[in-house]
Amino acid sequence: MYSQVLLLVLLSAVHETLSLSFGFPYGSQKVRGVNLGGWLVLEPWITPSLFDNTGDSRIIDEWTFGQYQDRSVAISKLQTHWNTWITESDFTAIAAAGLNHVRLPIGYWAFDISGGEPFIQGQLPYLLKAITWAQNHGLKVIVDLHGAPGSQNGFDNSGQKMSFPQWQTNQKNIDRTNAIIEQIASMFANNTNVVATIAPLNEPAGFDGDQMLSVTRQYWYDSYGNIRYPFGSSQQGNAVVLIHDAFQPLSYWNGFMQYPGFDGVMIDTHIYQMFSVEGNQMSNAQHISTACSHASDLSNAPLWVVVGEWTPAPNDCAKYLNGRGVGARYDGSYPGTTRVGSCVGLTGKASTFSAAYKTFLRQYWEAQVITFEKGQGWLQWTWKAEIADEWTYQAGLQNGWIPQDPTNLQYRSICS
Repeated sequence: MYSQVLLLVLLSAVHETLSLSFGFPYGSQKVRGVNLGGWLVLEPWITPSLFDNTGDSRIIDEWTFGQYQDRSVAISKLQTHWNTWITESDFTAIAAAGLNHVRLPIGYWAFDISGGEPFIQGQLPYLLKAITWAQNHGLKVIVDLHGAPGSQNGFDNSGQKMSFPQWQTNQKNIDRTNAIIEQIASMFANNTNVVATIAPLNEPAGFDGDQMLSVTRQYWYDSYGNIRYPFGSSQQGNAVVLIHDAFQPLSYWNGFMQYPGFDGVMIDTHIYQMFSVEGNQMSNAQHISTACSHASDLSNAPLWVVVGEWTPAPNDCAKYLNGRGVGARYDGSYPGTTRVGSCVGLTGKASTFSAAYKTFLRQYWEAQVITFEKGQGWLQWTWKAEIADEWTYQAGLQNGWIPQDPTNLQYRSICS
């Protein structure tokens, strides 16, 4: 009798898992995608001209973009940028490149400004256009909250660069963020065949210690309720929740938000090799072997894992990558670092890249794709940038280090 009851419980659990109808067959099909960076959240390194043309060195992020310029000038520049940086033709090209996902970063200020915050609004119509374009071209969208009130990491890509994040220090910040996730989940509750996944917060700075991690863990629980139950507690939705690893090892999340009790949860990890002195000192072969070394932790992750940001760029040479006016570790212009070599020919336009460098970019790209598909897949950062071709999917396609079909690999045994 006991074994029959157990069997019924197991069968009902299997049936419940199978009856979840996500907008994409996660778990059986690989995520292959790209980020639309620098569009609805400004980043100085992606569009340096937007910042340089202000003529004001204090303008280092989207907060100061609105703070230190004439308001009408800033609004005009942003609207031109929103209208031109990403258009439907980009979605056409992304789909033609054999990709199935785009991750779309957006800031909290698109939804909510209070207390004299200098941000400029107007992003939401473009978010909605992007969803339509994705639908037109058969692409799935991950809507990614990239910046939270007070900043969750102090990075310029959170909207406000600061020496130490403040998001986790004030319950009002967290309450505002939860309300925004509730709003996003509600907006797309009936459109999960396109907006398949919602990422409730990009890169909370777990390396800052227990306060950030405890707030983040509770926020992931709250986000689960808001995203998986967008109609209220009685009816589950179909959107998947993509939580970031908060810069912790994947093993840190063992036992967290797992089935049974939770379903439709994936974990996002970002794998970069250039934000340290050691990373910039690696040889090309070391970059490739380091990429390949992630296979075991991705294949043994406690939840479905997606590498939501990564790049074939092996160094931090791109202008403003470390912040506007901040140099690079690679050439020793970053404070307190020792020069590895010249950045000439390693960043900028692909026309300045040697054939050998392009071959390496192809090998490194493939090593990462092969490895990241040991998990649920990947989304490269980023689709396009003004003068950092080594980072961009678009330039890689145009210049041969990214194949027109992401499964068409030349170096299949590179990690063997």
